[in-house]
Amino acid sequence: MRRVPVVATAAVLLAVAIMIALGVWQLQRKGEKEAMIARFTANAGKPLAPLSRPPDAGMMFRRVSAECPAVIDWTTTAGRSPDGKTGWRHVARCRAADGVFRADMGVGSDPAARPGWRGGTVTGLLTEAPSGRPAIVAAFGEKTVPERMIVAETPAPGLAPSRQPDPADVPNNHLAYAVQWFAFAAIALVIYALALRRRARG
Repeated sequence: MRRVPVVATAAVLLAVAIMIALGVWQLQRKGEKEAMIARFTANAGKPLAPLSRPPDAGMMFRRVSAECPAVIDWTTTAGRSPDGKTGWRHVARCRAADGVFRADMGVGSDPAARPGWRGGTVTGLLTEAPSGRPAIVAAFGEKTVPERMIVAETPAPGLAPSRQPDPADVPNNHLAYAVQWFAFAAIALVIYALALRRRARG
């Protein structure tokens, strides 16, 4: 009988250990994400509060209000109205006395249109502003602090209100990722065991 290859076996066991560690980490992330979603859900039921400066991540999904004295510029991104119709949501970047924040002022059919809204009181749920960065860049590129955005309950003239954010929409796929890593580890062990068996038989 041939000896078990030490280097190859060590490499396989190291890879399996890494996969298992990644699976355990995903289970930990699952618990953290569940706790975060629970906080967001609790925030959604709290009374109206002024927008903090800088916008506090602990207030995510809470109903807040802020003054937008002047609009710096507008950006558009895909959006949806409360009745489920798709369109382009128009996001204003507001210059306030104590900083800058973004406001989703509603959904329209023309991405090139610029609302006539020039500022005022914005009230709605606080969420994370779309970054516009590709997913691969967001995952592996330089980390940036996400901007906070108020999704206005009252839209700008000519726009329909955007759908208010829902904590239930926050993805929590960590259990599936954990199962995948554990499955990869099991498959690697089975394949290597079959390879050793075949090797032993010559």
